[in-house]
Amino acid sequence: MGALFEQLEMGALRGRNRVVRAATYEALATEDGHVTPELLAVYEQLAEGGAGIIIAGYAHVMRDEQPNPRMLGIYDDSFVPEYRQFVDAVHARGAAIVSQIVYGGSATRLNPPSERILGPSAVANPKTGIVPVEATPDDLRDLTEAFAAAARRAQEAGFDAVELHAAHGYLLSQFLNPLLNQRTDAYGGSLENRARLVLETLDAVRAVVGPDFPVLVKLNSSDGVEGGLTEEDSLYAARLMIEHGAMGIEVSGAWRDCNVREFGGEPFFASYAARLAREVDVPVILTGGNRNVAAMERLATEDGIAAFGLCRPLICEPDLPNRWKADPSYTPRCVSCGGCDKTPGHRCILPGTPQVVTAAR
Repeated sequence: MGALFEQLEMGALRGRNRVVRAATYEALATEDGHVTPELLAVYEQLAEGGAGIIIAGYAHVMRDEQPNPRMLGIYDDSFVPEYRQFVDAVHARGAAIVSQIVYGGSATRLNPPSERILGPSAVANPKTGIVPVEATPDDLRDLTEAFAAAARRAQEAGFDAVELHAAHGYLLSQFLNPLLNQRTDAYGGSLENRARLVLETLDAVRAVVGPDFPVLVKLNSSDGVEGGLTEEDSLYAARLMIEHGAMGIEVSGAWRDCNVREFGGEPFFASYAARLAREVDVPVILTGGNRNVAAMERLATEDGIAAFGLCRPLICEPDLPNRWKADPSYTPRCVSCGGCDKTPGHRCILPGTPQVVTAAR
């Protein structure tokens, strides 16, 4: 068995293999973010399907700021008991599970949007058109405290790690982006300043979860547009985050649509991830466009990439890791059409795809 099915270690986080289910918005929670039987069934199926580590769909850290309808929440202690059951169900099926936590900001898709939306500057979001309220110093303290409290809840619930979502145009990502961050105070201007909120959030999280609990960051390789976060800046930001306690970096990207066919079957952000893996001493997870076992094996053995995140292929085939383990040459059914993003519950639209059956509970 090749490198893809070797055990993965990130501090205390252990994966039975290097296949990671990248966090996926399912729109299956309750309106206020609580776990439903249907959502739990999705995760049970993913764990049974062989993924080593499952990163749960993003959970919003503040009650009054929700980026998307029926997404998970983790904004008060009422979530802890139900997440314990959720985590136990995944562990019982052999997978590790990570809580991804987020503040959406002006990238929200909630309709109508949350009443008060914070941002680095009062600049219209290029995708949503929403103009956020420029966050005050008090707002920024509230944000770091909300992330820290969410991380504590994840730890108390038994999650194996927590991941800060600083990619895909959400708030932490917005602070890194000079197009959206036009501040003139200590949180704007230089990259060190634009990264300050992420670094202070990492410090606050580390203070409450202790030195050993795995804390990951999801980071754009670049923003993909002129004037946004560049790859050079992203590499530097990743190093700063590691200095402040990040024990792993998940590489992704944003601001443009990525299709597997455009990249000739190669993962979208492989060159950046390979460079990052050479420059840092923590595991790097590469997410986006992972469809071929041979390519992943090569990136693992030659470039030192620790693990590989998948989203759409596991919507189509939750048992894909098991299929690959049995036959590394197996070609996934997913054709990257994006149709799942337009369906209730984000289901695969390909004919013959089995749907999750929710057992009575």
